[in-house]
Amino acid sequence: MCWAGRMALGTLSILLGLVQAAAACEFGPFPYRGTGIVCRMTKPAALLLNRETAQVIQAAFRNAQFPNITGERSMRLLGRVAYGLSGIQVNDLSIERSEVELKEDSAIHISIRNVTALFRGTLTYGYAGAWFLQLFHSVDFEIESSIDLQLNINLMCQKDQVAPDASDCYLTFHKLTLHLQGDKQPGWLKQLFTDFISFTLKLVLKREVCKEINAVAQTLTNYILDLAANFVRDRDIAVDISLASDPVIKATYIESHHKGTVLYRNSSSRLSDSVFSPSLLTESRMLYFWLSEHSLSSLAAAAFLDGQLVLHLTGDKLQELFEMKDTEGQRKAVQMIFQGTSYNDSVAKVWSLSQPQISFQPEGTVVRSSVAVELSILLAGEEPLVALYMEKEITATIQATYADKKLILQPVDSSVEIKVFKCTADPSGEDPSIQSFLQNMILAAGIPEVTSSVGSALTSLLNSKRLDLFDIINPEIITREGYVIVQLDFGFPSHLLLNFLEKSL
Repeated sequence: MCWAGRMALGTLSILLGLVQAAAACEFGPFPYRGTGIVCRMTKPAALLLNRETAQVIQAAFRNAQFPNITGERSMRLLGRVAYGLSGIQVNDLSIERSEVELKEDSAIHISIRNVTALFRGTLTYGYAGAWFLQLFHSVDFEIESSIDLQLNINLMCQKDQVAPDASDCYLTFHKLTLHLQGDKQPGWLKQLFTDFISFTLKLVLKREVCKEINAVAQTLTNYILDLAANFVRDRDIAVDISLASDPVIKATYIESHHKGTVLYRNSSSRLSDSVFSPSLLTESRMLYFWLSEHSLSSLAAAAFLDGQLVLHLTGDKLQELFEMKDTEGQRKAVQMIFQGTSYNDSVAKVWSLSQPQISFQPEGTVVRSSVAVELSILLAGEEPLVALYMEKEITATIQATYADKKLILQPVDSSVEIKVFKCTADPSGEDPSIQSFLQNMILAAGIPEVTSSVGSALTSLLNSKRLDLFDIINPEIITREGYVIVQLDFGFPSHLLLNFLEKSL
């Protein structure tokens, strides 16, 4: 499923979760041949997600563990002066702006401008004067700072999974002002210790903040990969989203290529003839997912083996099917089939007899399947009576759309060939009125009902993976021979990132 692809959590998470560099991974000479799923994120999406970077940077500052800072120095007349800063905490953090740039075939560059932060803690100092006078003091301090932060995020591949490296991190200090006990007037003590500690403090801040940013990037990336793996898993069916080839970083987009093979219990599908080419995707939308025919066909095969392609219809659903037209011929056929029994006392079972064959064409997704239909009448105190049994070959062309947080499957062309027919109302199978009625009912109501039920089931599955929490804008599902493209714009649910950061950091 293309939409099984991945949404993300901010520039440091989404951009890292979608792509990985191949420095430590080996791919064959023709890696595109094994590509089943492709994700392309364009520059507008990166700019949108960059708005969430501030939350990631704030989390890094808040969670950095600043060590105690100690030092000493010999001063004329004062003798040896020793100092220590302890209990350093960050307060009142704000960020003026953040910018992101995609460096061609290189890295993701993030520039954070004017990070203002107030550091608080305790300063302890002592000195031995030339006349053997010893003084020891502890005072509270505040440090006002204004910092620019530059990040070059390199992407490494380890075991076909992303391993971000955000250690290329630079802090530029525009302001670092020490205040003692709330006194913001210059004084000799303040000047003395500002001169002593400013250089050391800058080194400590850079080391600890950059280390925490790298840790947050790793944590978010692992979280995104776990989300993606869970998104494309349903019970014993999973999709392999490990890399199939090197990622591509251009000035206008990032693109990653994934295997997209389907794993079911102890077996997996294999893809060696993918038709993917980067030219198949454009740059006009924020996000693109490309899926091979092989991946979706393999999902359908796994669903069949797992016994999921079964549908039961009762009550009102049965009535809608069998009373699609109010004609004399219809009423007669229904009366003969149901033998006067209420719809509420009947159940229809529809299931696939063999693995559905799926192919993508410009007209839509073509599904060919051998299907069985069994209508049973439930008699009180007796075994169910099979009033109707059919096996039929169905070919249907289906167009898919996504709107109002629902996946809608609409059949646009269908054909049915009945292979087996058994009906208690027509033992000989020669009543043309029943045969004609059932043929029309399957085409006009049966296939739309099945596709609608499949669409609803897939919608529930997608929403259980939290897709409905995202604001998906004007999605388009475009089928071509051998593949499908999903392209969309989106809005980012900021609360997801906040919740994750609060729980994990």
